[in-house]
Amino acid sequence: MIEVIGLTKNYGSIRAVDNVFFKINRGEIFGLLGPNGAGKTTTIKILTTLSRPDSGRCVIDGFDVIENPFEIKKRIGVVPQENNLDRELTAYENLLIYGMLHGVKDNKNKIRKSLEMVDLWDRRDSVVSGFSGGMQRRLLLSRSLLTEPSVLFLDEPSIGLDPQIRRQMWDVIRKIRIEGRTVVITTHYIEEAEALCDRVGVLSKGRLIALDNPQNLKATVGEYVVEGVNGDGKIVQHIYKSRDEAHKFAEESETPVTIRKSNLEDVFIKLTGERIE
Repeated sequence: MIEVIGLTKNYGSIRAVDNVFFKINRGEIFGLLGPNGAGKTTTIKILTTLSRPDSGRCVIDGFDVIENPFEIKKRIGVVPQENNLDRELTAYENLLIYGMLHGVKDNKNKIRKSLEMVDLWDRRDSVVSGFSGGMQRRLLLSRSLLTEPSVLFLDEPSIGLDPQIRRQMWDVIRKIRIEGRTVVITTHYIEEAEALCDRVGVLSKGRLIALDNPQNLKATVGEYVVEGVNGDGKIVQHIYKSRDEAHKFAEESETPVTIRKSNLEDVFIKLTGERIE
C-alpha cells in the first residue's frame, strides 16, 4: 500500500530524515513514534505531497508521490498538527466549504456521515470557536474523511488533549480502521502507539531505529522493569525477561523500587539512551 525507499530530507545542515525505509500494509494502523524533532512530521509532509525529499522515493497505492501528486491527493486524507479550522463558521459550514473545494459529490450526505462518525452531527450548527479542543480535533478528523480517502494521515492526532478525551479520539480512529482504511499516525505518546498501532516504526534523529509490532518490540528489551532512584536523584532501570528475575532484584535492592511492565519508551531508551519527550 505504502512504500518508503531510502527517504532523506535536509534542512540546511540538519538532516531531518536519514535514509529511511519501511512498508505499510493496506488496512493497518501504522505508527511513527519518536520525540519532537525525530523526523515524524517531515516524513508525513513528504508522503502527503507537502514537501519534496532530497533523495529516495515514496509510493502510495502504486503512485509515486513526486511524479503523481494529484493521484496521491485523491487517495489521502490529512489531519495536521495545527488546527486550521475556520473558527467563525459552524461545523457544517467548515465541511461544506471543504467539500466544495475538493469537488466532493453528494456533499451533504457525506457531511452527515463524516460528522456522525465523530459524534458531532448534533453540533453541526454550532460555531467552532465554542468547541472544546477535543471537539475541534474530532472535527478535523471528520473533515479529512469527507473525500473518503483510502489512506488517512494523522499527525499527532491527540496532541494537547487530556487522557479521557484522547481515548475518545482513539475510539474514532478504531472505527475508521474497521472501515478498511489504512491509517498512519505520528505520535510521541507511548500509550497511544501501544493502544492503536498494528506496527510501529521508532524514529530517532531522522533514523528509523526499530520496526515491528509493539509486543515484539517490547519483548526485545524484556517484559518487566524494575525502577528506582539512585543517590543522585536519577531514575535507574533494570529490565528482566521474567517476573521472578524482577522480584528477586527488587527484594535484594537496598533502595525502594517499583516493578512494572515494559513499554515502548523502554525500547527507545534501550536503543538510544534517551527518553521520548
